[in-house]
Amino acid sequence: METGLFTMDVRALLNANDGRLRALYGGEVPAARYESLADAFRTRFSREPEAFVSAPGRTEVIGNHTDHNLGRVLAAAVNLDTVAAVAPAAGSVVTLWSAGYDQPFAVDLSDLAAREEEKETTYALIRGVAARLKALGYKIGGFDACVTSTVFKGSGLSSSAAFEVMLVAVFDALFNGWTIDAKLRAQISQYAENVYFGKPSGLMDQMASSVGGLVTIDFLPEKPDVRAIQYDFQKKGYAVCVVTVGGDHGDLTGEYAGITTEMRQVSQALGLRVLAETDADRLTEALPRLKNNVPDRAILRAFHFVDETARVQDAVAALERDDVGAFLEDLVASGESSWKLLQNLYVPGSDNQEMPLALEMSRRMLAGHGAWRIHGGGFAGTILAFVPLDMLDNYRARMDAVFGAGATVALSIRPEGAVVIR
Repeated sequence: METGLFTMDVRALLNANDGRLRALYGGEVPAARYESLADAFRTRFSREPEAFVSAPGRTEVIGNHTDHNLGRVLAAAVNLDTVAAVAPAAGSVVTLWSAGYDQPFAVDLSDLAAREEEKETTYALIRGVAARLKALGYKIGGFDACVTSTVFKGSGLSSSAAFEVMLVAVFDALFNGWTIDAKLRAQISQYAENVYFGKPSGLMDQMASSVGGLVTIDFLPEKPDVRAIQYDFQKKGYAVCVVTVGGDHGDLTGEYAGITTEMRQVSQALGLRVLAETDADRLTEALPRLKNNVPDRAILRAFHFVDETARVQDAVAALERDDVGAFLEDLVASGESSWKLLQNLYVPGSDNQEMPLALEMSRRMLAGHGAWRIHGGGFAGTILAFVPLDMLDNYRARMDAVFGAGATVALSIRPEGAVVIR
């Protein structure tokens, strides 16, 4: 790429990709954001970037806490994303400036061993992605990057997965000729989060961000079965919204890990590898030997899992036969199961119950018209709502009046996952 391209006009590059970018962002291309990012790169590194790399956030449409036990999910990439302006560096150091931070994240790739002191930090993700790529036989190298994101933290839209997938995509674009399969990019990202970052997440977030579109994923096969679903909710008269209701995910890693741990206690008691290997009938039959052998909450969470995995199939079938009413009923049932069985709506030790309050407000407005449910990992953060377009302004006004201006964001589904623009 000629170094003068960006200096002449970033908008020329964006205009050349206008149709694709409009699809990614669900309308107007955020040209000023890209120009600002290129300017930040010039300021930090005194040279031109060679590419932009974008990875989207994701919305979990249905399938709450099913991926880590190899169940099923229905998820979608969204129009909010993490974008990096990047160029390869001469040495082995990754230098990454992220908007909002006063210092760069610098990682020397000559040492790829996991470090305990880096757990739950950006350094761990950079080192972990590079380590996994090298182990799989892919090329790595130092690079410079400036990064900005509209996937706000605590949103349940998985800012961490978008960042991880973006990192893999940068290494792919700069050093491997954009040859890494999107599904493998997701698995590399998950490895970095599990092993280096220290969070025992499933694969749904990374897979939706990497693959893009509306996808249903069955994690039980040796290689996850990912299938695209074509459905335009806006044309059917619905806005897909997330509402930020408060709370912070930062200190809840133990709560998320507890869900995985308890579900695995049940699978182990049943002599199974994962809960995806059983169903509701067999779980019911096993109750006499499970009671007092595993915690009662673990049993309830296991029932959520088997019901939710089956519910994903029902929801996908509803979309495929264009029965949006049945789909919305499945969505509401998913939320009720998370509330009653999975029990991930309350932050332990907190008197505030923003999540249940937001869901009850949504029920009172949308019952018989739309759908509402917890979004993402739970305990804090966001809810998801499918709102009839003619009710959107009223819904947004009433939710924002309680949870703050801008709390309600209408999303569009992004047709592609990670992309490189150059």
